[in-house]
Amino acid sequence: MNLMGIDMGTTSVKTVLFNEKLEELKRLCADYTLESKGDIIEFEAEKYWDIVRTEVDKILAELEVDALAIDTQCETLILTDENGVPTRKAIVWLDNRATAEAAMIEEHFGRQKVYEVTGQPEVTATWPACKLLWVKRNEPEVWEKTKKVFLLEDYILYKMTGKFVTEKTLQSSTIYFDIKNNSWWGEMLDFIGLDAAKLPELLDSGVYIGDYKGIKVATGAMDQVSGAIGAGVVEKGIVSVMTGTTMVIFTPYDDVPAYDPASIVPCHYNYDGKYCLLSWSPTAGMALKWLKNALCENFSFRELDEIAKEIAPGSDGVTFLPYLCGSTMPKYNPAARGSFTGLTTEHTRAHFVRSVMEAIACTLRSNLEYLNLEATEIRAMGGGATSPLWCQIKSDMTGKKLVTLKNTETACLGGAILAGVATGVFPSVVDACKLIEVGKSYEPKGDDYTECYERYQRYDSILNV
Repeated sequence: MNLMGIDMGTTSVKTVLFNEKLEELKRLCADYTLESKGDIIEFEAEKYWDIVRTEVDKILAELEVDALAIDTQCETLILTDENGVPTRKAIVWLDNRATAEAAMIEEHFGRQKVYEVTGQPEVTATWPACKLLWVKRNEPEVWEKTKKVFLLEDYILYKMTGKFVTEKTLQSSTIYFDIKNNSWWGEMLDFIGLDAAKLPELLDSGVYIGDYKGIKVATGAMDQVSGAIGAGVVEKGIVSVMTGTTMVIFTPYDDVPAYDPASIVPCHYNYDGKYCLLSWSPTAGMALKWLKNALCENFSFRELDEIAKEIAPGSDGVTFLPYLCGSTMPKYNPAARGSFTGLTTEHTRAHFVRSVMEAIACTLRSNLEYLNLEATEIRAMGGGATSPLWCQIKSDMTGKKLVTLKNTETACLGGAILAGVATGVFPSVVDACKLIEVGKSYEPKGDDYTECYERYQRYDSILNV
């Protein structure tokens, strides 16, 4: 059987077809541009469907597709009438218009109660509960016409099958889904003024729901969960780190951690009925790309690797704080800014490059310590995983084995696995993940980063306040 995974990112849709051995057969990518004006970020809902339909048709013209599943970002909101016709443009997850509504919800419920029910330690304008309250208060005519409330995955499933369903990982950050009882949170719905009948049926991930053009369609998972499945991060002790523009650390977890007012680490519902923690930092690969564009514009990333390799661990005292877009975890400080410290006349361009790589490795270590994870292995994804030097630095900095993956489209692979589970190709997600092929493996080779990390922490305590 051929299994398709569709990854609906913020500005692109990736579609990958695999066989039942999880070998890649075909890959497509379609880019699109959001409509953005200040805090308001929207997109025509029907265009999402047009893109998906077009990409699926392209693959069907060449190859057979037996089953598919979709992953999307959590908070993109689509409102429709009773027939599924949108009543307004989709409100994209990045949209920040609902700040007043977020404040209202936080004042009424308090952060602790919201966390204990939903796993979300903050009440932000991006959450669908806040966006719905904004629509009710500011667009009463839209609110009156709205009979169905979709998130993005739900909407595509509805267009494919006519079924008004959702899956639980996607609903984790709505703050109207109770992740402990696997049900809608009635108190929050009452506060918003939303009838639960306007919400889709709650299903697990990897459930067959209907057919589209002869393809069996299954529920998928939110993007980070799907990506973790595609990376084989399905057991405790293995975590994944995505070093793309940002850095995201994902780890499975058995329960919702106790509320900590100092923590902003969210706990999400996982595909297996348990939970997962997500820690993220806004600057990771972005920092190296910034350095390349600003100071090393005639160098390729491979050449940056080569010059940084000649510098000793610790960058001869140069420390970079990677806060080009503020600091989030383990210390939340949006006003934090990046800096180089410890410079002398003997330092070169290569020191800058290596210090950036080491700083992101320090961020990884500090987040692992903050999460108090006893990880034995790190699965590395994103552009950072293509740099052997950077992978080795991360392994030495953390003292952990670090493994890359042969298939880089892990979210699509996770979707294909869930489609296979839904249709009986695989007995379970864990069994399917045994087929995932790893790439290179990096073990700590003994480089001592103790002083480097302590120096990073010391400068962070002085400059990130």
